[in-house]
Amino acid sequence: MASPDRRTLIADTAIGLVAAVGLRGLTHRAVDAAAALPTGSTSYYFRTRTALIGACYQRLAELDLADLDDFAAFAPSGVGDREADRGAAGADREAVAAALAALLHRWLTTGRARQLARFELSLEAARTPELETDLHRAGLGARVRAAELLGGLGAERPEEAARSLVAWTDGLLYDRLAGALSRSGPPPDLAELTAVTRRMVDAALA
Repeated sequence: MASPDRRTLIADTAIGLVAAVGLRGLTHRAVDAAAALPTGSTSYYFRTRTALIGACYQRLAELDLADLDDFAAFAPSGVGDREADRGAAGADREAVAAALAALLHRWLTTGRARQLARFELSLEAARTPELETDLHRAGLGARVRAAELLGGLGAERPEEAARSLVAWTDGLLYDRLAGALSRSGPPPDLAELTAVTRRMVDAALA
């Protein structure tokens, strides 16, 4: 059986390559070299390029969902109590907005390369039937977590609200990382992101 650690090393290295040079640079040989593995190691674990891309996408989903779980851990204990008074509900929204802003700041700074790779690999997965299941599973996981959180904040239709919140979040990330003004815009600012996420959460709950 293949070593999980070796598989993870290969997937992480491949993700880094995609972020640095794009899908054109993703080859088995390039991953071997970048990971300092013997030639043929990547193709041993992932026989085809599609399998290698699938491994990248599964790994990205795993890392992003772990980040989302960290974000959810910052939700106040009152979230989930629909009988909470208006003041507590407002405080809960503020706490969720602040936690989401911190998560976005992480993805725009230390997690920048990973998010760039996710966008590029998502396009490839959307065009490749063999990867459709991985794409759907990853997207569903994020939306389920968002729906649980928004439901706790009192959303009447949490699944619908979650779809909107995830779409806005992805749009913001794409705009800041790969949009036309991504290179000329100011560096990520936590206070500005908190103001933006507060509006996003309010709109999702409207």
